[in-house]
This record gives sequence, C-alpha cells and structure tokens, in this order.
Amino acid sequence: MQIFRALLLNVCLYLNTFGYLLVCLPVLLLPRRVLWRAVASWASVNNRLLYAICGVDFEIVGRERIPEGPLLVAAKHQSAWETYVLLGLFRDPAYVLKRELMWVPIFGWYCMKAGLIPVARGGGAHALAKMTERAKREIALNRQIIIFPEGTRRAPDAEPAYKRGVAALYGELDVPCLPIALNSGLYWPRRSWRMRPGTIRVEILEPIPPGLHPDAFLARLQNEIEPATTRLVSAGRSEIAARERYEAFRRA
Repeated sequence: MQIFRALLLNVCLYLNTFGYLLVCLPVLLLPRRVLWRAVASWASVNNRLLYAICGVDFEIVGRERIPEGPLLVAAKHQSAWETYVLLGLFRDPAYVLKRELMWVPIFGWYCMKAGLIPVARGGGAHALAKMTERAKREIALNRQIIIFPEGTRRAPDAEPAYKRGVAALYGELDVPCLPIALNSGLYWPRRSWRMRPGTIRVEILEPIPPGLHPDAFLARLQNEIEPATTRLVSAGRSEIAARERYEAFRRA
C-alpha cells in the first residue's frame, strides 16, 4: 500500500508541476514577485497532495528568528521536500543549484527568471568564484541565498559532509547566516518509494552573525545544525514507532 501511495503521489506531483509550468508561462514576462506567487501556489498544492495521499504533514518552528534583509540560509538536505517548501519562508529567495537544472526545457526558463544561482559541480575554484560573484549580485538586491551545505541529499543517519562552498559564501557576502535543521528524510526518503505518514519538522535556528573566520563559521554551522537535526530525527523516529505500534494493534 505504501508503494502504491508513493507511486500515486509521484504521478500527481509530476502532473501538478507540468501543469503549472505550462499554465504559468505568461508569468515569465512579468516581474519576479509574480513568479513567486505562482511558485507559492504550486508548493501549496504539492503539500496538499502529500498530506492527502501519504498522510505527511509538516510543522515549522522558529519563523520569528528570520532576520529582515539580505541573508545566507544554510539548510540540512534530506529530501526533495525542502527544495520547494523553504522557498515560502523568504521574500525573494535564490537557491544555489546545480547548473544542469538550468538546461532543463521550460523548467530552466523559470530558474533563470527566478534569478537562481547555478554552480558547476566538480568545477573547482573557478566554479566557486563564479557562484560567489553571482551571489554577491543577488545579495546587493536584498535577496536571501539558500544553499544546502552538504551539496546533495543525505540520509538522516549519514555522517555530516559539509562543503567549503557555504563557508566561501559566508566569508564574501558579509550577511548573517540562518541555519535550518529538519527531519524530512524520515518521511520522504531519498531514492526510496517508501513514504511514511507523520509530521515533518523544521527548526529555524538562531542566525550566525557575519564576521567569523570561514573555518570557525563552518565548524559553528555544523555544531548548530547537527545536534538539532539529531534531536528532530530522534523525535520523528519515536513518532513513527508509536504510529506503527498503533496500526499493528488495530490490525490484531
């Protein structure tokens, strides 16, 4: 049943995305703020589908910790879920994403319109320099840069693998960094068809002020995000275990 629900969800999410990509094409000619309204609508439909089909809800705490103005956002990355949900927390966000996504037909047009920041994975110092220069231009426009410090989705129990890119951005942008912890990988795992019902939890942590040495910043960022993530994952596992015991009791 879980596999069927996950398959149905993926079909519905693809149809929803494809429909929005086509219907919203005129938005590409309008100001970027109009695009973000369309994105917010698309993300809301995604979350409704996720809850209706797989019983996955979400809770975000710490919104009051989000500073005004330009910002670097560093979020844990466990699932596809946060790639669209985190967008709704910020006024004018710009994801750092792999360059190949900009080449996807139609989808890439929206990425360019949204002013997202492409980076060539494996491009070394040159790619890092180009990413940083682009991020500086977006920060000057009072935007919020969202980056996943580990570069890709990681399983909830995986060892941390923070990259130097986030430290390079922090050192050059001279803005606060907002750490975000979450446990989405328990409910929508990467590379898996098994969706678990329950509540994804996101915790927005205290901002890290600018001015630290990049090495000190990277250590602090990891020391902020990882314990909070471990706590959220532990609480989520307890919730899942309790739900499974209840379902086993009902079937008995």
